[in-house]
Amino acid sequence: MKFIDSNHDRWHEVTADDSLVAVPAPEPYSLLTIAQWQAVRDSWPADAPVGLVVPNDVDVESVVADLWRLKLVALCFPKWVDGRAYSQARLLRMRFRFGGEIRATGEVLVDMLPLMVRTGFGAAVLRADQSLATARRVLGFFPQGHYQGDVNETDPRFARPTA
Repeated sequence: MKFIDSNHDRWHEVTADDSLVAVPAPEPYSLLTIAQWQAVRDSWPADAPVGLVVPNDVDVESVVADLWRLKLVALCFPKWVDGRAYSQARLLRMRFRFGGEIRATGEVLVDMLPLMVRTGFGAAVLRADQSLATARRVLGFFPQGHYQGDVNETDPRFARPTA
């Protein structure tokens, strides 16, 4: 898993303060809201990388038609106890075969990381009070894998023949 430092990230959210017009200019590595994307998707250059911020109360099926154009989908955890973004990530990876980066944002705690990896997240922006060293250590807790399948290893361990 990649950990994102918001101060040094090439992706930038386009907010009302950044643009005086409602429609964002096609700038590479723009991270747009769904409304912004819908306003510009027909005119967005194919070679300009674009990402989408998807709130956890949005059905990811509503953005499936545009997944082939997206390099990044940022899914939000508004509270650490709200796990709907896990389901969104799993759907993006397994059902819709999204190959771009799926990034966790919001209230991301280190103890959430193992499940994030298993459901398809490839990057995370940790909450400010979380330790990067602890996050890396937590990801090593299960070096042998899990008995159940996940987005990375779809077959359960016990189903694989042993040598």
